[in-house]
Amino acid sequence: MPRSSSPLSTGPLAIGIDIGTSGARAVAMRPDFSIAAHSAIALERFGLNGRDPAVWWEAVGATLAEVLKCIDRAAVLSIAVDGTSGTLLPVDGSGRPLAEPLMYNDKVADDIILTAIAGAAPATSAALGATSGLAKALSFQHLPGVATVLHQADWIAGQFSGRFDVSDENNALKTGYDVEARRWPDWIAATGMRMEFLPRIVRPGDVTGTLTASAAKMFGLPRDVVVVAGTTDGCASFLATGATAAGAGVTALGSSLTIKILSDRPISAPQFGIYSHRLGDTYLAGGASNSGGKVLAQHFPVARIVELSKKIDPATETGLDYYPLPAPGERFPAADPALPSRLEPRPADDADYLKAMFEGIAAIEALGYRRLAELGAPRLTSVRSVGGGAANPAWTAIRQRKLGVALLPALSDEAAAGTARLALMGAGAAGLL
Repeated sequence: MPRSSSPLSTGPLAIGIDIGTSGARAVAMRPDFSIAAHSAIALERFGLNGRDPAVWWEAVGATLAEVLKCIDRAAVLSIAVDGTSGTLLPVDGSGRPLAEPLMYNDKVADDIILTAIAGAAPATSAALGATSGLAKALSFQHLPGVATVLHQADWIAGQFSGRFDVSDENNALKTGYDVEARRWPDWIAATGMRMEFLPRIVRPGDVTGTLTASAAKMFGLPRDVVVVAGTTDGCASFLATGATAAGAGVTALGSSLTIKILSDRPISAPQFGIYSHRLGDTYLAGGASNSGGKVLAQHFPVARIVELSKKIDPATETGLDYYPLPAPGERFPAADPALPSRLEPRPADDADYLKAMFEGIAAIEALGYRRLAELGAPRLTSVRSVGGGAANPAWTAIRQRKLGVALLPALSDEAAAGTARLALMGAGAAGLL
């Protein structure tokens, strides 16, 4: 049953929290998906070490406190958390970190671990590679006192629920979880991983507990607020856009270029950098290219990009065939660690040079969606865009010409809003809505 609240309440609310590499964000969302309040706070406010879990928690607490100032706390029904995919930390039985976390892009250099995974994992597994969650879990399991190896979002959620033994299907993917069979596969044990150190897995949106007495007191929230299993930051960003139909794509134009498409079947092709997260009975298939905003920033400051973009005619082609990369190496739509950046010849006009880079990145995006379709994903029907590059009109027009489908507005570009949707799902499942 819905919980009663004061006459000043904005109605039932769910809170989504996003903890990323640079900061924490929180969103309070109504059942119609409208946002009642939001906040963002940089990690550096609490320390220069962005991989310190204590810094994560302080930032989360501060941004949540800001949101709670703007709403009726009694109206909050649920909380969910997303975090960076592939960031892991070992904890003891009370959830105390036992070592500095390994972040999403940290590589495990132990050849014994990597060889063990390569010899046991299926060719389609997202656990292959030096940055995989499984490689990190194997590197942590020998620490004295370790009870569980958790993902970033799991540990933050545990600060609310007191549970440090549970994760979700999306965060667990790169640690080797089988999203089709919905279990930890037997081959993981063959790598030497002690299976008792892996968390229990639930679906994103499942209720995992309620607030501890200390968390409820800290934030002035009712004890019966439910804590809901979250997801990765990439999946949360997809959910935030409002894309719900098979064939709907979401492109994130940040420092890198990430694309995902909603599919009725999983698509897994590590040779192309492609893997699939599971959301209910559907899948988010896609990958991340090294191209994107980072390579643009190597050549022009943001103000100059804005200035030059006004001079670009997006309806015409430069005729230049660029493949913009910040450094040699590509992950998707082809996994090639030696692929060189192609940014020659350079036109005399800076606006033409920027335009050619826009065209090159848009061509990579289009190739990515075509590659997914070739491997069995639905035909692309629309694209929603998030990230800083989504606000550039010239780039948007070039992308639409290359993609050949409608570019639809995103309901939100905040990952925390996508996680708030999961929190609403959990509140509904618990009978609170």
